[in-house]
Amino acid sequence: MSWKFPAGVVMALAFLIPAAPAVAQTEPSGLNEACQTVERKVYKDIRELVTIDLDTATDREVRVLTAQILAVANADSLPILSKAIQERLNGTADELRAFLKADVQQAWSVDLRITVLRTLTGAGANVKAAAQNALDDGAIDTFLAYLNNGLYEARALDCASQPTPTPTSQPTSTPSATPSATTTVAPTPASSTSVGGGEGGGLPVTGADTATVAGIGGALLLLGGAGYVIARRRRSHFVA
Repeated sequence: MSWKFPAGVVMALAFLIPAAPAVAQTEPSGLNEACQTVERKVYKDIRELVTIDLDTATDREVRVLTAQILAVANADSLPILSKAIQERLNGTADELRAFLKADVQQAWSVDLRITVLRTLTGAGANVKAAAQNALDDGAIDTFLAYLNNGLYEARALDCASQPTPTPTSQPTSTPSATPSATTTVAPTPASSTSVGGGEGGGLPVTGADTATVAGIGGALLLLGGAGYVIARRRRSHFVA
């Protein structure tokens, strides 16, 4: 039962180990799926953590190394590797040593493949092509190269090829047409009144129409007077 205490110690070390090997580092900024500038996520090469000879290392060294790998797996969201390590922590040091020598890279490779597949969601043509090349190769180095660099380079190409959105012009407020005052045309006296003051209390005709009527009347009087004089002369001449 003495192995249970070291297992608990290893679980604690996974959270207490210095952040440098555990937390995913960041590099110069890159673009995310929405073409927004973000910090790049760098996936740690777990093989760089193995600085001891697993065949000659002490049990304590093996468990410390296991805690470091577990911390990286948690930081990089590698669920398969994290679960596998936690299961092995309940075994003996020799079982844990054998796992580190033979099975760590296999579980890690599966996690990296899944991570590459996740980048295909909503990806552009360049990202899809780069991801497919990495999946076809299947090597851990290829997965890491894609996730740490190739993904961002391909995404930059996809974002650059997208059409620039045309800014929508804000509708300018046009002043509403001022309602023009309705011009009321006053009826002329000639059209609104009856000649000679007919029914309805119309006013008598005045102005230019009155002068015309008066002129015609005067001419008729002159014609009548001339006719009267001519007729009278003829009558007088007949009597004589």
